[in-house]
Parts: sequence; structure tokens; C-alpha cells
Amino acid sequence: MSMFTRKMRMLTAVIMDDSREAVVKALIEKGAMEFVHIDSIPSDKLKMLSSHTSAVPKAVLSDTRARIEGFLRQGGIAIPELTSKDMEESKAVQIDAITTDLDRMSASLQQIRDKQKIVNQKLLSLEELDEHCKSKDKDNNYLDLRVGSITSGKIDDLKDRLSQIGGIFLFDKLPYVTLCLRRDSSRLSDIVDKFGWTENPDPIIQDDAKKRALSSLSSQIRDCKNQLKALSDDCISKIQSKQQVLIDMWKKVRANELCEHVESFFSYTNNTTLFSGWVSEEDSQSVESIIYSITKGKCIIEWTEASDVSIESVPVEIKSPKILAPFEHIVENYGTPEYGSINPTPFTTVAYILMFMLMFADLGQGFILLLIGLLGGYIYKKNPTKKDGLISRYLCSLLLYLGPASMVGGLLFGSCFGYSLFPPLWFNYHAVVNGHVSSGSITSIYDILGITIWFGIAVISTGLILNWINLLRKKRFIELVCSRNGFVGGMLFALGIWFGYGFVKSGYKTFPSSPFLMPVLILGIVIILIQVPLEYIVERKHGGEKKSIGSLIMDTIMEFLVEALEIFSGFLSNTLSFMRVAGLGIAHVSLMTAFSDMSDLTSNMIFKILIMIAGNILVIALEGLSAGIQSLRLNYYEFFTKYFTGRGIAFEPVGLGKNKTK
Repeated sequence: MSMFTRKMRMLTAVIMDDSREAVVKALIEKGAMEFVHIDSIPSDKLKMLSSHTSAVPKAVLSDTRARIEGFLRQGGIAIPELTSKDMEESKAVQIDAITTDLDRMSASLQQIRDKQKIVNQKLLSLEELDEHCKSKDKDNNYLDLRVGSITSGKIDDLKDRLSQIGGIFLFDKLPYVTLCLRRDSSRLSDIVDKFGWTENPDPIIQDDAKKRALSSLSSQIRDCKNQLKALSDDCISKIQSKQQVLIDMWKKVRANELCEHVESFFSYTNNTTLFSGWVSEEDSQSVESIIYSITKGKCIIEWTEASDVSIESVPVEIKSPKILAPFEHIVENYGTPEYGSINPTPFTTVAYILMFMLMFADLGQGFILLLIGLLGGYIYKKNPTKKDGLISRYLCSLLLYLGPASMVGGLLFGSCFGYSLFPPLWFNYHAVVNGHVSSGSITSIYDILGITIWFGIAVISTGLILNWINLLRKKRFIELVCSRNGFVGGMLFALGIWFGYGFVKSGYKTFPSSPFLMPVLILGIVIILIQVPLEYIVERKHGGEKKSIGSLIMDTIMEFLVEALEIFSGFLSNTLSFMRVAGLGIAHVSLMTAFSDMSDLTSNMIFKILIMIAGNILVIALEGLSAGIQSLRLNYYEFFTKYFTGRGIAFEPVGLGKNKTK
């Protein structure tokens, strides 16, 4: 694992046109290069180059691939990945032939979809009717039940006309029965009156007819569901019968799409091809060897170091072990680190796990979380095409860490399913919260709050140190010294910690005093004040815009006010924010204590067990979710903001197995 983003180099190459196709396939197979447009060549030279033209536009290829993937997903077929052999065997795709085949398949399936639509509409109508039948509406305000006979016309004609109305219509024997929603009553009356409908008012016959109607309703709902399943199975079966054809199509289209994507960055002369792209320093030698080998040395390759271009334009790749993938996902959701900065993943891993452990510390409940993660991961692994449910793939992988973290917390605080079943390794959380401890280092809730405050100080301090390392590597020395997350911010944060500790130590009676207090405070204010003028001087030396004295003074004052406010109030609020760690931990204990007290109110052992099971389920669901969200929030707002900007550009090399292209 690299502690920093991987070093990058930009390759610019000129090759003979007859080697272009082989080079493209080889670079895609290697999957180590992110291509960029040629924009560093002088404009007079660019006029001599022509851009890439294609027989099949990339957009058409992408749309066709997406269409094929739609069929594959509908058929429950996993989307394949390209192999080196697929790239070697790929040829120019006959997009018209593939489109024709897909149109035929779509037309074949459309007949099934039309039937599904009709049956589904009927099912929805029947289910609505069934819902009102099962409701507590004793007066049948929403239903229209009719029992009787007809004196004119044919039954078949009546059936045809009633088919336009959703409902149950029984004409197999007398008396005839109709059951529909009251909103359709007027339409029903218009039809049956034309056939001389005569109502039978006998209540016994009415009750018997209603039973017949309800029985028929249940039967028809069952039949509709069976029809839908049969139609769905038929649709899947038809797609699966074309599985190999679809996979072959996908591979051809995908290979051409990747090649087209790469070649869209190429420029040409009559006989040569020129391209450029970013490659990690580790892969640069192998990429160069590939190009030399394929072109047999008939090429020109130049490398541009990342330090020679604007850092903001260099793509970023962070290298973390696969085992840390869930926490790398947390980092990616926030943003991409700047080039040359520290990889946040390992620090996020430690911080997140510790936060969750302190907020949700229970050996038994942690074991349940671990089991859920293992079971969910196994189910998803067995069914790779299964859609993510409430407990997603990502959550299952995260629970494999959070479950053991909670178990460790349970061992530290002596908690298992809300009970103190064994001596704690650190202190008894339940006893402290419930006021049953009078000796030891942790005796009250205030002591627990103090632990989380020191934990917050450690996290924030770590973020500041990481920021100093990042700024030092980027040679942003003014920001390193003068910014709120630089040396001056760290100095004033340390001063605030000392000041607050002294106040608490005195029993909240007196503030500490020292001869170094005012000098350090004044020094910090002066350093913050000179940041804008120093940055302006440096910008002017590099040709920056000239400002008036008044404008410079105004910028200095405004920046000073913002920075001072962020340091003196921001650091305080950030530190106190970690009290939520103690708050959730205390809430967790309080909830389990409440359920324990509830179980003690009954002498029935079965009820006791059921109450505690229900309590544990509720706590695992609600407290576990809250602890996960609050751990994420503390990382994003209290930790990341100290050293992680998220303004980097993600490195996205083109290669096999990647189902997305730019």
C-alpha cells in the first residue's frame, strides 16, 4: 500500500499508421493508460494533423452495447468481461447486422410484454377490488354487488360489454353476480339495464353470491399472478436461448467501443499516428516496451514528468489493499485527493472503526452484525446478478469490519446483548451510565464525555499533521505556516486545548494563566494577518494581477476575519462535535437498560426473552444505523476538512474488464 498517490508520467508517442491497430489493442489489454487529447503541440503544427474519423461513431457503439446489456440483465445473464483473446480476434463490427438481430429479438419479446401489460392491468384492478373487499367498510361504500338475472339479450353479448369494466362477473349459473367498484356503477347500470337486469333482493342469496364473487376474485388474482410468472419465465427463456449470440455480440461491440474510445484521442498525418496519455511511473517502462515491441522500434516516445505541468491537471491514482475497499469507497464518495497528497484510506479505516466501536460497543450485537455481513456477502456471491437490496453489497462488506469492531468494544466495556455478563477489559459502560460505579478512573458520564473529547483532539490533530505533510510536499509554504489548518492553526488549537484543560481541571472555576499565553496568541494573530500580503507578493513575482492598496487591505481584513473565526470557533465546535460519540454510546446503554427493565416487569420467562429479543433487534437496526451515519459524518466534516480537499482528478485508464468509458 502506498501512503501517497502514485507518481504519474505523461507519454507522447508517434508511431507508423500501419501499427496503430495493434498498439491500440495492446494498450487496452495492458489497461494502464489514461488517454488525453493532444493540446501541448504548437498551434502551427496542429494544423498539419487530422483528427480520427470512424465508420461507426462511438455513441452508436455505446448505445448498442447498452441495449445488449439490457437483454442480458433481463435474462439474468451476467455481463461478461473482455479477455486478451477477444481483443486479438476483434474485427470491424457490422453494426447494421447486430442492430437488425436485436430488433428481431425485441419484436419477439414485445409480444410477451404486451401480454404482460394486459395481465398486469387486470391484476392491478382485481387487487384494488380485493383490497376494498378486505377493508373494514361494512356498508360497502366502495363496492357495488349485484345479484339477479336478465330478461333480454344473450349472455355472451353481456360478457363482452362488461369486459370493458374491471370486476368480477359470474354467469355460469343463476343467479348471476357482478362485483365492481362503486365508481363504475353508472357504467355497469347502463350495460345491464339494456339486458333487462332484474335484481334478487333475497339476503341469503345475496350472501351466497358474495361468497361466490370473493372466491372467484381470489382465484382470478392467483391466475393472473401465475400468468405473469409464466410470461416472465417465457421471456427469460427466449433470451437465455440466445445467450451465446448476445455474449458474442457484446464482445464485438465492446472491443470496437474501447478501440474507438482510444483512437478518438489520436491525431494523424499521412503516414503516422500521434497520441498522448498519463501512465503511472510503475507502469511507464512496460508501456514503453509494448509500443517499441509492436512497432519494432519505428516510433518516437517522449515522457513529461508530472512536476513539469500544472498539478491540477494530473490524474490521481491511490493504491490501497483490496481488503480496505469499503473504506476506499467512503473516500471516493467524498472526492479524489490532490496529486502528490497522502492516501486518506488507511486513516479513514482506523478512524471509522474506532468511532463505530465507541458508539456501538456490544459483543453479542456485534456478532449479529458480522453474521449479517457474512450471510449477505455469501448470498450476493452466489447470485452475482442479484440487485442490491436494503442491505447492499457494500454494506455487507462494511459489516465485516464493523461487527468485529463492535465485539471488541463489547469486550472493553463488558457488554453482551445489553447485559454485563463478563468483567470488562477497560470499564463497565453499563454500570457507569446507570450510576453504579463509585471508584476507578471512569466513574461518571462526564468521564465518558472526556474520553470522546480527547479522542476528537487526537483525530483533529492527526488531520492537521497530515495536512502539513501534504502542503510540505506541494511546497505551499505560506499556506503551511499561515492557514487555519497550517502551523498557526495547530499552535492556536494546542493553546485552546491547554486553556480548556486548565479550566476543567479547576472544576470550571478559573481560567489558567501563563506568561506565554498572550505572546503566543498575538503571534498567531499576526501570522494569520500577513497571509494574504505574502501570497500577493508571491503571485506578483509569477506575473499575477496587480491590486490597489485599498483592495489588498480589504482582502487582508476579510480573510483574517474568516480565518480567525474558523480557528477560534471552528476548532472548538469540531472538538465538541465528538461528544456525539459518547452520546450514542450512552443512548445505546440506556435503550438496552430500558428493555431490561421492561423484561423485569413480567415473571413469564418467554415474555422476558421475547422483550429482550425485540429490544436487541430494534437497537441493532436503529443504533447500528445511527452509529454508522455519525461515524461517516465525523470523518467527512471533522477529519477530512483538515487535510483532504477532494479536488483531484481520478485516474481512469482504459482496459479490459471496465464496463465504462468516457
